[in-house]
Amino acid sequence: MPVSSAEASPSKVSVLADVFTTLKTQGRAALAPFVTAGDPDIETTLAVLESLDRAGASLCELGVPYSDPIADGPVIQSSYTRALAAGFTLERLFELSRQATQRVKMPILAMASYSLIYRRGIDRFVADAKAAGLTGFVVPDLPIEESDQLDAACRQAGLALVRLVTPTTPPERAEAIARKSTGFLYCVSVAGVTGARTELPDGLIERVKWLRTKTDVPILVGFGISSPEQAHAVAEVADGVIVGSAVVRHLAEAASQPREAFLHGLEGYVGKLAAATAR
Repeated sequence: MPVSSAEASPSKVSVLADVFTTLKTQGRAALAPFVTAGDPDIETTLAVLESLDRAGASLCELGVPYSDPIADGPVIQSSYTRALAAGFTLERLFELSRQATQRVKMPILAMASYSLIYRRGIDRFVADAKAAGLTGFVVPDLPIEESDQLDAACRQAGLALVRLVTPTTPPERAEAIARKSTGFLYCVSVAGVTGARTELPDGLIERVKWLRTKTDVPILVGFGISSPEQAHAVAEVADGVIVGSAVVRHLAEAASQPREAFLHGLEGYVGKLAAATAR
């Protein structure tokens, strides 16, 4: 039987639940773009988040630049390098989040390495994130065996702690991860690093259907999705679509284009992805 996540503190977790409930009544899946914070600068990130919100994004993952990313391909790695070179820090992350969450209606979650959270102090990081208006975290390098302290802090603060399962996660472990995830479950579509791909992998639909029997939180699929056609195919079986590298690639062009033209192009692309999530 699915395991309820009702024991998680309401507030921000319930905000995410409301988003997915509304989308279900509309016959749509969620679109969750990924954006690197501070690439190429804070002002551009704020403008990008506003554009994504206008274009129909349901929620957004805000990537926290890190010098040693675990599962990110060259596009996102390069964006992290640009942001760090421009002086991005955790203090800037929280200031950016404060401003962004006042300007957009979509929930924003931080995707961060656990080393950044641990080094700052778990309670302090969670408190700072909550004060900045963030809805929760995606922590790709946090093993379930070492997650109890962050899980407890997030539940106490009412923030989501999204877990990830991959194609190589053994079934028993995938079930345990699915049971612990709050907000939603991140289903990684392919083994390997992030990056746009031309086709969806074999077995993805069956894996999503199996995961549905293990948890009642929404299931979002990410890694490799770049086209409206792929987004629609995923939306047919999952509760949402995560698009990262294909969005971040647009950010690499920000410095070479007038901001208005760059944002117009990005908004048009994301709008097509959002439209494709209709079932």
